[in-house]
Amino acid sequence: MAWYDKFGRKDLPWQQAITPYRVWLSEVMLQQTQVKTVIPYFNQFTNHFPTLDDLANATLDEVLHLWTGLGYYSRARNLYKTAQLLATQYNSEFPSSVDELCKLPGIGRSTAGAICAIAFQSPTPILDGNVKRVLCRFLGITEYPNTTKTQKMLWIHAKNLTPTQRVRDYTQAIMDLGATLCTRTKPNCDTCPLHKTCYAKQHNLTDQLPRKRIKTTLPEKTSQFLLILNADHHVLLEKRPPIGVWGGLWSFPECQQAEPVDFCQNKLKATCTFLTSWPNFQHTFSHFHLIIQPQLMLLKSQPGQVMDSQDYLWYDHKNPQNIGLAAPVKQLLQRLSTYIESNQNEKHYESNCIVS
Repeated sequence: MAWYDKFGRKDLPWQQAITPYRVWLSEVMLQQTQVKTVIPYFNQFTNHFPTLDDLANATLDEVLHLWTGLGYYSRARNLYKTAQLLATQYNSEFPSSVDELCKLPGIGRSTAGAICAIAFQSPTPILDGNVKRVLCRFLGITEYPNTTKTQKMLWIHAKNLTPTQRVRDYTQAIMDLGATLCTRTKPNCDTCPLHKTCYAKQHNLTDQLPRKRIKTTLPEKTSQFLLILNADHHVLLEKRPPIGVWGGLWSFPECQQAEPVDFCQNKLKATCTFLTSWPNFQHTFSHFHLIIQPQLMLLKSQPGQVMDSQDYLWYDHKNPQNIGLAAPVKQLLQRLSTYIESNQNEKHYESNCIVS
C-alpha cells in the first residue's frame, strides 16, 4: 500500500467519478485488453452512454459501432444484455454481492469482485491476469494457473490476502503491481515492494512463473470477402448471425469455395462482374487464423429478394452508418474508399456499373 500511495496509477479515467456502472464498463473492456488501448474506447463510450439507462436504451448496432476495433465482441453483446436486465429487473441498480453480479451476462467472479471492491468497497478478492501473475511468482505456484485445481488455490490465496480496510486501493494496487512492475516479460523486480520475499525472485524463476501453457499451432481457414459495389459507389454489407465469430457485426458477403460471380448469382440473385483481387491478409482469432481474400465486384443488376432483408445494407463510405464493424472489415472499407476516390472517373470502372 505504501508503494501504491507513492507510485500507483490514480488518474485513469475510470478512477474518476467512480460508480458501479463505470467500474463495470472498465473491467469488461480491460478483459484481455491493455489499459492504453481501452482508455480512448472508455472515454468515447461514456461520452455517448454516460449512464446505465443510456446504454440500455441504445440499439445493439450503436453499441457494436463504438466497440469496433476493441475485439472479443461477445463482451459488447453481453454488456448490452446486462444493461437491459439491470434497467428492467434491478431498477437500474447494480447488485452489491458477487453471487448476484455473477448471474448477469458477461460478469464472472473476478469482474464481480472488482465491482464490489472498487465501487462498493467490499473486501472481495479479484483474480485477473495481473493478479494471477503476481500471486504465482510471489507464492511460488509452479502449476499452470488456469487449471481448475490451481484456480481454486489462487482464489483462496487472493481472498486471504485481501484486507478489510482500503479495499479499493488494495485492489487497484495489486493490479498496478502486475501491470507496471511484475510484467509478463522482463519484470522490474528491483523496484518491486515484494522482491525480498518473492519466491520467484529469490529462486531466479521470474521467467518461468507463471507456468506457460504449451503452445499449439492454430489451424487456418480461408474465406473470400466480396466487396460488391453499386453505381452509387456503395458497398454491400451483410449482418452476421448473433452468435459466433463477429456475432451481430456487419461484414462483407463471404464465400469459401464457389466462384464469386456464381455465388452472387445464386445467393444474392444479382449479376456481378469481377473487377480485381487484392492481396490476401491474415486475421488471427484465439482459436484459428483467418486468411482473407478480398474480391472486388461490380453490380450489373439489382439483387433480388435478399435486399428486402434487414440483414443487408448498402454502406456509403462518404456518409458511413453507425454500425458495428470488425477490424478487418473497417480496414477494407477504408482501402475501398481510397480506391473509389482514385478510380471513379476511370472509364473501365464506370462502364461496368449499372445505371442508377
